[in-house]
Amino acid sequence: MTLSKETHFFWTRLCSLRRDSAITLQAQLREAIVQAILEKRLLPGASLPATRGLAQALSVSRNTVLQAYASLVKEGYLNSHSRSGHAVASDLSADAAHAYAVRPLEQLPKLDWRTRVHSTLTTLPQLQKPHDWQSYPYPFVYGQFDSSLFPASAWREANQMAMRKMTVRDWAGDSVDRDDPLLISQIQARLLRRRGISVSSDEILVTLGAQHAMFLFSAWISRHARCIGIEEPGYLDLRNLFRFFSVPARALPFAEDASNWIDGVAGCDYVFVSPSHQNPTCRTMSLEERVKLLEAAARYDFIIVEDDYDSELSFQGDATPSIRALDTSGRVIYIGSLSKTIAAGLRIGYLVAPVHVIAELRALRRLMLRHPPANNQRAVALFLSLGHYDALLPRLIKAYRERAQVLCHALERHLPQSVFSPPRGGSAIWVRAPEGTDMRRVRDRARAEGVLFDAGADFFSSSNPPLNYFRLGYSSIGLHHIEPGISKLAGCMRSESVQNTEPRHTGRKRR
Repeated sequence: MTLSKETHFFWTRLCSLRRDSAITLQAQLREAIVQAILEKRLLPGASLPATRGLAQALSVSRNTVLQAYASLVKEGYLNSHSRSGHAVASDLSADAAHAYAVRPLEQLPKLDWRTRVHSTLTTLPQLQKPHDWQSYPYPFVYGQFDSSLFPASAWREANQMAMRKMTVRDWAGDSVDRDDPLLISQIQARLLRRRGISVSSDEILVTLGAQHAMFLFSAWISRHARCIGIEEPGYLDLRNLFRFFSVPARALPFAEDASNWIDGVAGCDYVFVSPSHQNPTCRTMSLEERVKLLEAAARYDFIIVEDDYDSELSFQGDATPSIRALDTSGRVIYIGSLSKTIAAGLRIGYLVAPVHVIAELRALRRLMLRHPPANNQRAVALFLSLGHYDALLPRLIKAYRERAQVLCHALERHLPQSVFSPPRGGSAIWVRAPEGTDMRRVRDRARAEGVLFDAGADFFSSSNPPLNYFRLGYSSIGLHHIEPGISKLAGCMRSESVQNTEPRHTGRKRR
C-alpha cells in the first residue's frame, strides 16, 4: 500500500534513518516513534501507516517495520488491532502529558549558586584532552583505546550470557553493598594470581575504575592523614584529590633512582606509587627499589598505596612482581583496573586491602552509589571466565610493542635531539625535548595540525615546572599514523623554536 503524498512527507521527516549509524534501522525507527509520541506529535489514538506502506516510504524491509511495531506494542506505546492496524495507545501515562504542559513560575528570583557554595573544584587543573579526540588524525592520547583492537564478538558473547533469564535473576536486584561473587572469584583467579597476590574474597572491593578506588581511600584517610607522599611528576587527579580534601602532600621523585627519594618518605602516613609504567614517565620500578620501599615503610611506619593499573602490558615476559605480592605485613593497599586492557569506558576496577579496611570502604561506597552496576560486573566476570581476557592480552601486547617500536624509530628520525627510553611495556613514552622548548606552546600549535599529546609540565606540582617534557600515548593511534604524526610534531617544534629565537622589534623607526 502506497502512502499519500502528505503522509509520505510526514513520516519520512519524522523517521530520518541513517544507514551509516551503529544503531540498527529497527532501533532508529522505534526511537523516532517513541520520541514523537512523548512529544505529542503523535497523539493517543492516532493511526500508524500500514507496515508495507511505511517500509516502502522509508526504503527499509517490511520485516524491519513489523519488528519495530511489535516491540512498541509489547512496551505499551502502540495498540494492535487485527482490522484497523496499529495506533498510538490511549492509556499512556497522564502524568507525563501533564508534565509537558507545566510552566515554571517566572516571578521567583534566580539563585546564584556561586555565592551560596564556595567551591574550587572547577578550577583544579586537568589535562587538555578534547572530547572529539577520535576525529584527530594523530591522537597520541594516553588512556584511550583503539576500537579495532576491542574484542567485540567476545564482549558480545559475555553480555548475551549475562542477559539469560537465570543470570538476570542473579544481578538485577539491589545488592546493597555486595559485589558479584563470580567477578570476585575471577579477580582472584585471573587477575590477582597473575600479579602474585593471594587474598580472600572479603579483601576485595569492586570500584568504578582505579580513580574511584583512589577517591574512596583518600576520602577515608583524609580525616587523620597528616602527610601524603605522591610521585613527582605524578598523576594529576591524585594530586587534585588531596587538594580537595586539604591533606598536605609531599612530592617524591619516584621517577628517579631510589636513592633520591628514600629519605623523603620519612614523616609520610601514606605513599602513593604506580611502580609499573609510572604515570606519566612510564618508568618501571625495579624489584630492588620495591623491596627498599617496603623496608622504608616498615622503618618509617607508613602505608603504601600501589596503583598497578597496566602492569600486565609488559613487553619483556613476566612483569616485575607487585609490591603487594612482596608484602607480608599488611602495609600495601593494591589498586587494579581493566580500563587499560579491555576499554577505558568500562569503568571496572578493584581495591585489595585488609578485611577491616575493605569493610570500611564498602560502607563508604554504599553511601556514594551502593555498588557498581551489577550487569557490568557479571558481563566482566563472564568475559574473564570464558578465557577472553587471557586471549586479549597477547594481542594487545603484540600491537603495542609494534607501535612502540615504530614510535621510537620515528622519534629518532624526526626528533633526534629528544631523549627517551624505549618502553618496557605500557602504552606511552615520556620524552625530554631540548632545553628551552615549551611543550605547552607546541601542544597548542600541534593540535591545530591534528596532533594530540600531553605536555609534561601538567604533571609537576611545582609552580615552575620543567617545560620541555611531553608524553606520547600509542594505544589509540593506528600504526600507519605514527610516523606522519611525529613528522608533523617535529615541524611544530621547529616552528615554535624559530618563533622564540626571532629578534623582537622595538617599534622604533629608523632614522
